[in-house]
Amino acid sequence: MNLNDVIKGPLITEKLDKAREKFRQYSFIVDRKATKHDVARAVATLFKVTVEGVNTNVVRGKIKRVGRSIGKRPNFKKAVVTLKEGDSIELFEGGAA
Repeated sequence: MNLNDVIKGPLITEKLDKAREKFRQYSFIVDRKATKHDVARAVATLFKVTVEGVNTNVVRGKIKRVGRSIGKRPNFKKAVVTLKEGDSIELFEGGAA
C-alpha cells in the first residue's frame, strides 16, 4: 500500500486534543484496509517522527433521517498514534488563526 494513500487526514476533537497534550497521541483517519504496521510506517516517514504504538478502530457510520428518507453515513477507520517523548507533528500544533 502506498504511504500517501494510508493517511486520509487528521482527526481533531476536544477529547483527542487533551490526549495529544497529555499522552503524545495523535489521531488520523486512515484507509479501511490499512494495518497498524502500515499506519506506523506512513506516520514515521511522512512526519519524520518515532512511533511507539498504534491503536486502530473502525467507527461505524450513524443512521440519519430527514423526513421519511433514511440514510447512513459511511464507516471510517480511525488510528491513534503514540509518539516517542520529545517528538511532535506540526500539523496539529499550529491552531486556527
